[in-house]
Amino acid sequence: MDEKKLKPILEALIMASSKPMSLDFMQSVFPENDVPDKKTLRKALKLLGADYDKSSVELKEVSTGFRFQVRKDYSEWVSKLWEERPARYSRALLETLSLVAYKQPITRGEIEKIRGVSVSTQIMKTLLEREWVTIVGHRDVPGKPAIYASTKQFLDYFNLKSLDELPPLAEIRDIDKINGELDLPDPEAEKDGEAQAETNEQTAEGETNVEASATASTKEQKEAVVNLDVEEENPSGDADVAEAMTAEQ
Repeated sequence: MDEKKLKPILEALIMASSKPMSLDFMQSVFPENDVPDKKTLRKALKLLGADYDKSSVELKEVSTGFRFQVRKDYSEWVSKLWEERPARYSRALLETLSLVAYKQPITRGEIEKIRGVSVSTQIMKTLLEREWVTIVGHRDVPGKPAIYASTKQFLDYFNLKSLDELPPLAEIRDIDKINGELDLPDPEAEKDGEAQAETNEQTAEGETNVEASATASTKEQKEAVVNLDVEEENPSGDADVAEAMTAEQ
């Protein structure tokens, strides 16, 4: 089968697939006596990709295969289709993931030595649950620490075909800027904001209590002054009361 006949078949396969489609899987859908070789498949895919050069959709090869995806220029509008908020990842998580990607295979202790701070268990758990990193073995040292490496899912998520497409370390910009471009706000900052709001609320409540106490104290002082004025105006008041009680008896 030539490339022109293959092109619409491959287009239908990739369109219908919920995940990137590998060349091996493409070959598996054809009859045994008519399986195209990978070189022919790639030629057909190249022709198919050219058909979408001026489209808002592109044919992209990532780590696990080929997929159609919306071009970055249209993400602003397409993102409105989903109501859920984008995932939020902390600076510490992104730094840990970067170290795994660039320094793999690497242990948690080695990551902590480079970063200068401890890596929380929750960070490693999140990376494993997202299937961005995986345990590929254990270091032959006391404690047998796990050795981590990145996965194909990590490459797919960040639109990469291989680790060779990662930018050189010398070209990496500030991680805060990268975080902003990926629309991945730092949850630690959010927690700090919530903590600050709670502190402000407690401060306001404390100020209200102090003000109330001051008002009550002022009221008591005024009442004391009034009572004192009354006593000064009638200093013999107690004597008059005693005299009246004696007369009644």
